[in-house]
Amino acid sequence: MVLLQLFLSFMKIGLFSIGGGYAAMPLIQNEAVEIHGWLNMTQFADIMTIAEMTPGPIAINSATFVGIQAAGIPGALAATAGCVLPSCIIVLTLAYLYYRFRGLSVIQGVLGGLRPAVIAMIASAGLSLIILSLFGEKTLPADLTGIQIIPAVIFLACFAVLRVWKPDPIKVMASAGISAVIILSII
Repeated sequence: MVLLQLFLSFMKIGLFSIGGGYAAMPLIQNEAVEIHGWLNMTQFADIMTIAEMTPGPIAINSATFVGIQAAGIPGALAATAGCVLPSCIIVLTLAYLYYRFRGLSVIQGVLGGLRPAVIAMIASAGLSLIILSLFGEKTLPADLTGIQIIPAVIFLACFAVLRVWKPDPIKVMASAGISAVIILSII
């Protein structure tokens, strides 16, 4: 039963996560944390971090990690297959249609109309992760007095470094993780 739930949940995520892995994060959070309870919010944040750092698409990595957590290797296979199947069907269908009707302005209008929705979904996922790391909760508290200082300082420092010097974001993420481990082990 869990395998079928994983397959169907990630099939739904694969079907409705237009815009890539970051756009899928709120959908994965809803399915894995809130509806089925396969993960708690801290585990979800950890899995998103690991999925982002490992090679490959973040949505597929997330599906694999959630599936392993929920039902082991069979769960990983079911969730990953569910996540990939809609994309394969949609891409093959769209490629055929686009190749056949690429000159129509309606097609260009539809693609342009999807951009704001994708940006909103990515922003929602990013804000959820920022709120979790800064406040330790999945929703923004009524007062902002409970902010965790160390993650806030690391976040602001990384943001400043990325804006001013524009280094490789992977190096900045690795530096942030190492800094957090060092600082938290000292305290």
